[in-house]
Amino acid sequence: MTPIIERYHRAPSAPAFMARALLPVRGLRQGGAFPRLVLRWSDLRIAPHHWAAYCAATGARETEPVPVLYPHVLGFRLQMALLTHPAFPLPVWRALQIRNRLARHAHIDRAASFELETRIAGHRPVAKGLEVELSSHLMRGSACVWESRVTFFYRGYHGRFDTDPPGAPPLPAPDLSNAPIVERWHMPVSGGWHFGALTGDYNGIHWSRWYARRFGFQSAFIHPQRVAGLCLARLQEPSSEAQTLDLWLRGPVPYGASVELAAGIGHDELQFALSLAGDPRRALVGSWSPRPTGSDALDGAG
Repeated sequence: MTPIIERYHRAPSAPAFMARALLPVRGLRQGGAFPRLVLRWSDLRIAPHHWAAYCAATGARETEPVPVLYPHVLGFRLQMALLTHPAFPLPVWRALQIRNRLARHAHIDRAASFELETRIAGHRPVAKGLEVELSSHLMRGSACVWESRVTFFYRGYHGRFDTDPPGAPPLPAPDLSNAPIVERWHMPVSGGWHFGALTGDYNGIHWSRWYARRFGFQSAFIHPQRVAGLCLARLQEPSSEAQTLDLWLRGPVPYGASVELAAGIGHDELQFALSLAGDPRRALVGSWSPRPTGSDALDGAG
């Protein structure tokens, strides 16, 4: 299958890809294949106002090195552009982001120019639908300084798709049932539209209570990248330049919610989990660890 390569020389336009989300898609028939979509964003630079807004929204410190989560926020527009591409066969409004693996191989210079590439990495049929994985690589010249594998779930899509091999089995989330609570706080009461400007994700479930209720949610809820950032700002990150962050996104976190953060050490990584106060279910589970900088950094991702 011939790859479809699309190039950007500036941030993908949110109005353009959000408008595409309203168009009908061709669907994916049983036995069908995903297109070989590759999107590249050249001359990507970290704008000072974007970095400052990210820090204000998550509690990260502007003077600290760029955290492993930040390129996922900065580059999420490229994933949105891929998921709304006319050749992508599934509707973006059915996509639910459920897992992230983010790996930083070297410190990220905020003054440098990069190229970001995102492509479809694989998929797997699961009991209630289909999981699709996107892989991204942030390059400075010929060196990969950061990469990710992000998994989206599409409910109701079943069957085997033999022409497009499935991805590797996903890693299980750590069990933090006995981990101590390290901090309690109240989530921000607003900011969904402004954080959408950072990611390009203006989905109404993150800023409109009325819209969120139409999709079965009790209220609008915070972007998962912001939830993760608010957790990371309260934890001690690995001291190594190379590190990997695994996130399992389990449930919505409403604006203004009272939350509890549990954390503990497992093997060589910091494990943590966020829950709504009084709710034993986890809204987010994470594992933050030092990792080698080799090409196998994302093995077992999903």
